[in-house]
Parts: sequence; C-alpha cells; structure tokens
Amino acid sequence: MHSSFQYKDEEFHMGGVSLAKIAESVGTPFYVYSYEFLKDSFTAYKEAFSAMDTLICYSVKANSNLAVLKAFSDLGSGYDIVSGGELLRVKRAGGDPGKVVFSGVGKTREEMKAAIEAGILFFNVESEEELHELNSVGIELGKKAPVALRVNPDIDPKTHPYISTGFKKSKFGIEIGRAFEVYKEANKMEGIDVMAIDAHIGSQIFDLTPFVDSVKKLISLADDLVREGINIQYIDIGGGLGISYKLDDKPPHPSMYADIVMKEFSGKPYKLVLEPGRSLMGNSGMLVTKVLYLKEGTAKKFVIVDAAMNDLIRPAFYESYHEILPVIRGSEDKDVVDVVGPICESGDFLAQDRELPKVSSGDLLAVLSAGAYGFVMSSNYNTRPRVAEVMVKGDQFSVIRERETYDDLLKLEQIPDFL
Repeated sequence: MHSSFQYKDEEFHMGGVSLAKIAESVGTPFYVYSYEFLKDSFTAYKEAFSAMDTLICYSVKANSNLAVLKAFSDLGSGYDIVSGGELLRVKRAGGDPGKVVFSGVGKTREEMKAAIEAGILFFNVESEEELHELNSVGIELGKKAPVALRVNPDIDPKTHPYISTGFKKSKFGIEIGRAFEVYKEANKMEGIDVMAIDAHIGSQIFDLTPFVDSVKKLISLADDLVREGINIQYIDIGGGLGISYKLDDKPPHPSMYADIVMKEFSGKPYKLVLEPGRSLMGNSGMLVTKVLYLKEGTAKKFVIVDAAMNDLIRPAFYESYHEILPVIRGSEDKDVVDVVGPICESGDFLAQDRELPKVSSGDLLAVLSAGAYGFVMSSNYNTRPRVAEVMVKGDQFSVIRERETYDDLLKLEQIPDFL
C-alpha cells in the first residue's frame, strides 16, 4: 500500500483523513481517492521516461471523474479517450485537446467531427471501414484528420482473456500483416493526415516480455513506413502495466518498463506516447462499505454489506480479487466468509471464501484497489443510486461527485399517454 494509507489509533487513514470520518460525513458506500497517490503514480512514469520525448496520456476509461482529470491535467498529462463523452469530460476539466488520442472500435461520425474540431492529437483508427468514414468526415469539414492505425501485433499478454486485446481474434486493431498496405492507402486520402502507429495488447500485465515484443514490431513497421515516404512521428505503445491487487503482488515499476522501451527506441526519431490508466489510478482508490447483517448458512458464513455488484462489478465480472480491510481494527479473531451485497443475483459478491477479522453490524470495510474500473463501471441495477465519490489531499477531503438520489434515477423516464 501507499505510505499515506495506514492505521492511526486503530483507524484506517488515507493521508491525514480517517475513512470513518468521511463515512460519518457522506454516508456509505462511497469511493475515495488519494490525490497524493495519483500524483506519485504519474510522477513515477514521468521521471522514468524523462530521457526521451514522451507524452503520457491518462486512460480516461479507468476513472473519468472531472476532479481526477483536472488533477492529471495539472500534472501535465494528456488523455486517451474512447468516446465523445470522454472528450467532453476532458474539455470540462480544462484538459488540452491537443494532447488527446481517441481510441475505440465504434466511433460515430458525430464523435469524429467533435474530435477534429477540438484539435485532438490523433485518432487511433481500428478498422479500414473506420478509416474511410474518418476520411469522409475530414473532407466534409475541409480538414485533415490526424491518424494512427491501431495495429494488432498478435501477442499474448498473459493476462485475463477479457482484458487481452492484442490477439488476432480480438475485435481491436488491424492485423499487423495488413497494416502496411492500409497505411499506404491512408496516406493517399484527402481527409487523412497519417502521423502515428498505435498498439495496445491488454492490461494488468506483469511480464514485460510482451511489451518488448510489441514495441519491436511497431518500430519495425514505422521504419518500413518511413522508407516508403510516410511521415510517422509518434509511436503509441498503449498501456497495460499491472498493479498489486493482493498485498504481496509485485508488479513491475514504471522505471523497469521505461528501461526496456527506451532501449528499443534508442537512436530512433519517433516520439513516444503511453496510455496508462489502471497503474495510475487503481491503487489510489477504495470503496468503503458498511456491514448490514451477518448470516450463517449451512455451508458458508456471509457478511452482507451495503455495497454491491452494481457499485463494484469487477469481482463478479472478472473474478477479480480486492483486498478488504476493517476501517477500525478490532477483533484479532478471524472468520472465512463471503462478503456479499443486497443485489438479487448470486454473482453479487465482493469476496468469496475470504479470511477476514470478525465484524459486526455497523462496522466499516475498505475494499482496496478500487480507483480504476470501479465507479466508472457502476450501474443503477435494482434501482440503486450510484454512490458518492470523494478525493483526499493531505488532511482535507471533498465530495467530487454527489450520491445520486431516487429523483435522479427517475427524472429521465416518463409514462406515455396511451398507458
């Protein structure tokens, strides 16, 4: 854990703030993020890659709260976006559109127009049909759309299949064997300005070997394209560096990643773009929840809490592991329990067969490593309002997203006259 996360007088603190104090103020459940952690995480990347011309583009899909985006903007970050809505968020947070790369397989014409007009750095184009559509939009606007092709390098990232994106069978990108011809075609298009190459092989990767293999392929392709007279300025190597979900996990540090990447780029003229998301935000955040009831079945013990799969879907969706700690340390005795929520689904759990200190109704639990792909993947299933989000800096905390109300959930719905 980050040095700012620690127990003081038996109460778990983020920086100088007790999580119990936040719970008393805003209620539960809530997400809470450490500004110091995200700053230190970004700085680690920035310093690691400082020896070459590098743009770090925070992957907005990991956590798109405006306060989070503003914090990264102030640190000098660019952004990797995957929708027009994320572009709007970047602009609202004061981010520089000129530092935005736009990824995703299903961009609409409206999104393309908005991004071109905003002056983004480049699009990561994922298919030949998308390239032709983008060319059409560029011509319509009387502008050239800046483009990288997202290349699928057919590399096994050795991670969960749901977050592996560099296989031939993946929906993402253009097969690397086809990319050269597509680049030549793109370079002739009136509404396209070819300037970059992109790849993203997956996320939560601990073994650096797949990154090396991918970078080698991208540089080789870039060299071939430059010899063909195509002006490749940037190589975007994506993100994907893993984080520790278990306290004893040992993911590679950004400096280790930088060492291998910069070795491959040595003597090359290309500018580097990175798209980290989870490794910047994942361990910065926690989901704090309150114990509602204890239930002992014939085969299992259950701790029923007020957070559910609609609040944090990763355990149900990915079978992912999140450490869970008591906010206030009490009993040294432990039980093996399932930590479950109120949703009417058997898959509604935050942990299964987990050894935890014994708890009682009203106790608070902190679900760690929830800063990325937590709130952004939450929903209103079972008509549950989405939870509050809080940011901590030093000994201050502030609500950065209010808890939804039932009125918020119903305000867009209407009963037609014919009913």
